[in-house]
Amino acid sequence: MGLNDTPSGERLHIGFFGMRNAGKSSLVNAVTGQELAVVSDVAGTTTDPVKKAMELLPLGPVMIIDTPGIDDEGQLGELRVRKTKETLAHTDIAVLVTDARRELPEAETALLGMFAERKIPYIIARSKCDLLDDILPAKDGEIYVSALSGTGINELKEMLGRFAGEKKEKPIAADLLPENGTAILVVPIDKAAPKGRLILPQQQVIRDLLNHGMTAFVCRDSELSETLKKLAASPDIVITDSQVFGKVSKAVSADIPLTSFSILMARYKGFLDIAVRGAAMLDKLKDGDTVLISEGCTHHRQCEDIGTVKLPNWIRGYNEKKLKFEFSSGGTFPDDLTGYALVVHCGGCTLNEKEMTSRMERAQLQGVPITNYGIAIAHIHGILQRSIAPIPGTADLLK
Repeated sequence: MGLNDTPSGERLHIGFFGMRNAGKSSLVNAVTGQELAVVSDVAGTTTDPVKKAMELLPLGPVMIIDTPGIDDEGQLGELRVRKTKETLAHTDIAVLVTDARRELPEAETALLGMFAERKIPYIIARSKCDLLDDILPAKDGEIYVSALSGTGINELKEMLGRFAGEKKEKPIAADLLPENGTAILVVPIDKAAPKGRLILPQQQVIRDLLNHGMTAFVCRDSELSETLKKLAASPDIVITDSQVFGKVSKAVSADIPLTSFSILMARYKGFLDIAVRGAAMLDKLKDGDTVLISEGCTHHRQCEDIGTVKLPNWIRGYNEKKLKFEFSSGGTFPDDLTGYALVVHCGGCTLNEKEMTSRMERAQLQGVPITNYGIAIAHIHGILQRSIAPIPGTADLLK
């Protein structure tokens, strides 16, 4: 991702759903003005969800998702249907594409039920309307469209814009600082650091601070003490990569607010309170318990990977129990979490708020504690109270 690209987690996710050969892919191509999806008269051409990040007027940056037919058949069909259902977890707005020449069949009615269950706003797009002899007035929330003739395409975009509303910008860190405030960002550079760039949460925090007129000093953990000495006045906050939380907390005096990128992302994604309470499970793990460590993105794992190496070692060293660890990454997150004593999730910077909320709710409904990397690491180092203290409304979370 380029420095000026909108992260996928910040894009409005619009999913196109329906039965095979209902015209989903043709409609996606017409709405986007691009050949994003393969179009064929053969039912079931779309085999997996197809995603495309793009700018779509009047909405701005969006993620368009074309899904396989919900009525697909056989073992492969079941897999495609499951993928379609997984897509609902990160869908902000759904478009049900149905053939305008018929009433909604059972499979499409079931989809509407899924939208309602997950509180996903939706539009019913009655496609192939160019094949109708007479077009009746559309009901509320419905529209007649034709990818072939272009009928209703601009109107559908406008409907999507009204459904989306105006997205309110949320600060990530800037509201924690006074006007014209100063922050030190601690960014370790090790074997796991990406070559030639900062990771996404670091980029986002820097941009957030700059957008609000703040000053950001960036240094490695090895230069932190020297950086603090060079400043004429103490910074208003120090934000660190969670991997060096313990080292940084010793270098930063208690009168300087301290937190981590991961904790800020938990707040930004709306699950800080859940994650803080979930960290208490680290003290209750027993021999034989299984911990799931989950990452929202996929990347090449190094020998000192935080998710698969460092975190398991820190957790084992903390509670001295014989634990089992399992791992998930990217779009893969188990439906059934009941076999886990604890879930430790990454900050979720690449996932949209809908997806993160879905994962948190899934854990809560199944009674499985869930926390995130930064909060777990702060708890292990005994500095969780300090690391959430800069964030308003957290005073009672550890009581």
